Amino acid sequence: MSRTEAPPLPEPLRVPVADSHTHLDMQDATVEEGLARAAAVNVTTVVQVGCDVAGSRWAAETAAAHPNVHAAVALHPNEASRIVHGDPDGRSRQGAREGGGQAALHEALAEIDALAALDHVRGVGETGLDCFRTGPEGMAAQEESFRAHIEIAKRHGKALVIHDREAHADVLRILADAGAPERTVFHCYSGDADMARICADAGYFMSFAGNVTFKNAQPLRDALAVAPTELVLVETDAPFLTPAPYRGRPNAPYLVPVTLRAMAAVKGLDEDTLASAVFDNTARAFDY
Repeated sequence: MSRTEAPPLPEPLRVPVADSHTHLDMQDATVEEGLARAAAVNVTTVVQVGCDVAGSRWAAETAAAHPNVHAAVALHPNEASRIVHGDPDGRSRQGAREGGGQAALHEALAEIDALAALDHVRGVGETGLDCFRTGPEGMAAQEESFRAHIEIAKRHGKALVIHDREAHADVLRILADAGAPERTVFHCYSGDADMARICADAGYFMSFAGNVTFKNAQPLRDALAVAPTELVLVETDAPFLTPAPYRGRPNAPYLVPVTLRAMAAVKGLDEDTLASAVFDNTARAFDY
């Protein structure tokens, strides 16, 4: 089987569900094709997430054109590092003007702020910290950007969508220090069970992706097991993190049922009960 071949459509869910985080602009299908395949398996709503200014504009335009698409807009943490330093790893490139990158970051954040004011934009994200891709030099830019996004989300009453990669303690510290928005979503939740308890106490939503199905992901399953059902979301992060048994092949919103069924088994719930809860939780998280 080709690694580039799209997986088959899974058996449809009996209860509608939402994909809380996807990147339709990075997938091979058109928006209309992607939404039709998702609807065929009862994935009836998607949250389209921007990672830079251009992608955030596209997300907002796509949500405006499709009632079952909601947009989230932001500068990805690695994008914040790239804007300031010219390199996603946080290393300044030769010839970069002193201060020029900082001005560019502020300009980009102003555009995100303007997009976040739109009615069909329901989230600000994905924003946060990424210690996997970015070195120490780039972390100050990431933190500045993260704090700005927190303020934007609170100003416009939108959900905050967090990218947290190998940065759990710092993300939680900044949220506590800055004051988290009323609705905060940990996209592609990657913490352990202890962190899930901290998130639950704070009322943060935890969105689980296809990696919860991976053989080496027992800590994620342990976290899901203790996460309150009323704070659990499901996502694809497509085209990334395709669930087993299709790991490594292209992901898309229509594969949500594969992940949701695995999650239901971990939670000891039937799939209809979890799908119904996730559908309601996503609507509550993004206020649509």
